Amino acid sequence: MNNCTDPVIGDILSSWRYDISGISPEMRADYEGHFAECAHCRHRQRLHRTVDIALIAVSTLSILAFLLALAVIHHVEPLRNWALVMHLDHRNVALTLQMAAIAGLLFSMLCWVLIAITIPAPVYLAGMAQARFLLHDRLSDDQGHPRNVA
Repeated sequence: MNNCTDPVIGDILSSWRYDISGISPEMRADYEGHFAECAHCRHRQRLHRTVDIALIAVSTLSILAFLLALAVIHHVEPLRNWALVMHLDHRNVALTLQMAAIAGLLFSMLCWVLIAITIPAPVYLAGMAQARFLLHDRLSDDQGHPRNVA
């Protein structure tokens, strides 16, 4: 069920994944007005940006996990003992595990790059930071404190 106040604009926004960062300022004003009046589209936009940020966070954690795995494989002595107990050649076990960790690391890095290219989260986060600084400036002006000009 669609509770959008203007279904035509809502359909356009949903096809863009509620991302209006790449459109002209004239068109953006209309869509921002729609976001201001339509709770459904605002909620969907927030949901999409949350998913975007979660994807980039998970891929970053995956990269860190594979880096940790490489460090552990390279430096842990019990791995050598485990290979001896299992009657395996230590070098083959370590190289196989290292190759798997490197492949996982490269795949995670590729995923991170593809996610970063396709999602508007960096633009969204920059907009949030800019809004925070604008709010801070307005509050300091309202309280009569001079603004810091850098």
